[in-house]
Amino acid sequence: MSWLTQTLTSSIGKKLVMALTGLFLCSFLIVHMSGNLQLFKQDDGLAFNVYAVFMTTNPLIKTISYGLYALILLHAFEGLYLAYQNRLARGAQRYVAYDGKANSSLFSRNMAVLGTVLLVFIVVHMSNFWFEYKFGYVPYTKYEQNLVTGEVTATPYEGEIKNKLEEFVREESNTRVVIVKDLYRSVLEGFKNPIVVLFYVLSMFAVSFHLVHGFKSAFQTLGINHIKYNSLLTFLGVGVFGIIIPIGFALMPLYFFFKSM
Repeated sequence: MSWLTQTLTSSIGKKLVMALTGLFLCSFLIVHMSGNLQLFKQDDGLAFNVYAVFMTTNPLIKTISYGLYALILLHAFEGLYLAYQNRLARGAQRYVAYDGKANSSLFSRNMAVLGTVLLVFIVVHMSNFWFEYKFGYVPYTKYEQNLVTGEVTATPYEGEIKNKLEEFVREESNTRVVIVKDLYRSVLEGFKNPIVVLFYVLSMFAVSFHLVHGFKSAFQTLGINHIKYNSLLTFLGVGVFGIIIPIGFALMPLYFFFKSM
């Protein structure tokens, strides 16, 4: 067995894998939320649908996405395995006075539970939108955008196109025409269901708690734990990943739910 294999299969190696994959997933959340902010544009979903096509057809993005799916599974597996090992270790020390609450935070004691909730959320989220977009039926919409005023009109498109998106400009009317697979419509319909909205919002609480502890722990595992950086890491972990990111994602289902009322 090589030194690399020995390192990665050790307890320290597994924590290192958890830290690196976790930080990569944190960076993905920023990119994902930035793209999903297109949902709030008042253009009947034009910008979001164009973004969705780019994210699912660009070769580089597709390659990174498949790597991301693998990292999510690896991160989840390693996290559950470490939790299992820790439980066994505590079981072996059951005759020694041990107070888990005194030696660890609420977040750290429940990271496996929070991680499991998030894994369920990811599976549900991808089946609702990603799987449906890739393999199910998603209608097409025809957008006509006035290039002078920026005004957008959207109408259902019943014809067929070869790709997920076709785009051209009518020079005589100075109009941009986009025919695109309408994932925005799926989001709009999906978030009319209050149970789905509640599930998404509650899942964002799990995201918040998981990230608050996980972000800081990742840097501690990597040895980046110094008074010069701790205040910045606390701000990023709590302020950005614990508050801004979860609130940003939670606002999306709430926005569409109240918009449909």
